[in-house]
Amino acid sequence: MAVSVVMPALEMAQETGKLISWLKREGEPVRKGEMLLEVETDKAVVEIEAAADGILAGVTAKPGDVVHVGHTIAWLVQPGEAPPAAAAPAAATARAVTAPAAISSAPAARASGAPRISPKARRLAQETGLDINSLKGSGPGGEILADDILAAARESESGDGATQPLESGRHPTLTPTIGRLMAERTTQSWTTVPHFFVTRDVDAGALNDARERERSRNAKVTHTDLLVALVARTLGKHPRLNASWERGEVVTHPDVNVALAIGVENAVVTAVIPRADRAAIGDIATRRRELTERAQAGRLQPADITGATFTISNLGMFDVDAFTAIIVPPQAAILAVGAIADRVVAVNGQPAVRPMLSMTLSCDHRVASGVQAAEFMRDLANAIRSPQL
Repeated sequence: MAVSVVMPALEMAQETGKLISWLKREGEPVRKGEMLLEVETDKAVVEIEAAADGILAGVTAKPGDVVHVGHTIAWLVQPGEAPPAAAAPAAATARAVTAPAAISSAPAARASGAPRISPKARRLAQETGLDINSLKGSGPGGEILADDILAAARESESGDGATQPLESGRHPTLTPTIGRLMAERTTQSWTTVPHFFVTRDVDAGALNDARERERSRNAKVTHTDLLVALVARTLGKHPRLNASWERGEVVTHPDVNVALAIGVENAVVTAVIPRADRAAIGDIATRRRELTERAQAGRLQPADITGATFTISNLGMFDVDAFTAIIVPPQAAILAVGAIADRVVAVNGQPAVRPMLSMTLSCDHRVASGVQAAEFMRDLANAIRSPQL
């Protein structure tokens, strides 16, 4: 029995994915669990496993194509079996019925003269002030996609100020570069999310002591691992910080999935430690090392980047005192962590040298208030001063 290969949904609110490459040739046998294709998301280029044994057949998408999530792009068939699209043309019609409304409504859109455009692209066009009637889309049937809006905005900024329509069939981002993805994603966040910031300095002496105790059992435990555990446990008491802004409303999440910003060549990616509030320190440390190795090798898997509810960006290892970070939509917040450094502070009214840590919380004001952010930072600071792990 033929098994369909569909464009996967790897992120919340994802509408489309871009096929980067097929890792198997059409007609080649595939084993379940083998890497079958590479897909580009807003965060990274991800390898996708085959869902079943079979022979790759009926491929309808080529590298560079942008495809709606859930749309069939190939089949895994048994020897001697024809892919459904070839065996029964009606199957293609059935698939079209299940595609997103933007595709099924194409005749009406053309009849009215209005360009077809994805919801995400329409929001971006409104935010950037672009005239969608001047654009030609690169999506299925000429639909205008978010990438088309971003490319047109870049052309407008780098050229003479006039927006140039895209040539039919040309896609502006065929070469997968994580740096470009990061630039586009952070620009979108900074220009659409109402950020505000809360900063706290905290004595990290107890955190240093906790790390030394943990390193006596697991030499590879870091300050970041301890902070992941403490942040995750604190988020359990502050659901508004473990939430998202999706489709105009606040969505709180039952699981606390903490993402870490990881530096790769010329860019940063985020990878997820799921259910970090219930994970042991040793498990967090192991997961963090695995994610870092896969990210730097360009081999993050779908499960590595999916489902994050909060992000930590730690630049302390680079001796950065303090900084602010840009929120990763649709998450509500991101915590920027600086270096632990000796400073002269007042202790019981007397000057003393203590290891101090600066943290800055960036919040989406649509999701959390200043008071909610301050209460979270208060409880996190208390947890760092008394890390009961």
